[in-house]
Amino acid sequence: MPPIAAVLHTENDALRLGRLLETLYPCDEILVVDHGSSDATLQVAREYGAKTVAGSNGATNEQYLQSIRSNWILWLDPRESVSEGLAASLFEWKSGAVLNGGVAFSMFLREETAGGWVEHASAQTRLVPSTWNRWAGRLPSADPSAVTLEGELLRFAFP
Repeated sequence: MPPIAAVLHTENDALRLGRLLETLYPCDEILVVDHGSSDATLQVAREYGAKTVAGSNGATNEQYLQSIRSNWILWLDPRESVSEGLAASLFEWKSGAVLNGGVAFSMFLREETAGGWVEHASAQTRLVPSTWNRWAGRLPSADPSAVTLEGELLRFAFP
């Protein structure tokens, strides 16, 4: 069973962080890269067993990954949560029931807006090997060959 580490960057996300961390039960490790939070973000992260490291200007995602053991990384935003369907897909993937032959894996995103929930038309590459080196900011760049997992990430607009 390949272990998965969840990695996310935070900055003053204490109000929403617990909601995300509650849904990361398919993950074997959680790494929170904090960028100078002045609220209870680090305390919340540690209460859920996450490892925390200080984010620094100029550091790359690859540098942060040196402190984890997992070969597969699920990249998240602190405003997101893993749906039950996606959690089930991650467990299936880990057990080998879903083909593990993909170079990367994508998932769909549903986003909360003032007008209701909006589904993004294209899946986002989020589960990648720890050797991944293509980035769009703090998240992996889209990989058109990525296998799409069932379930969704939920992005909340409000705490």
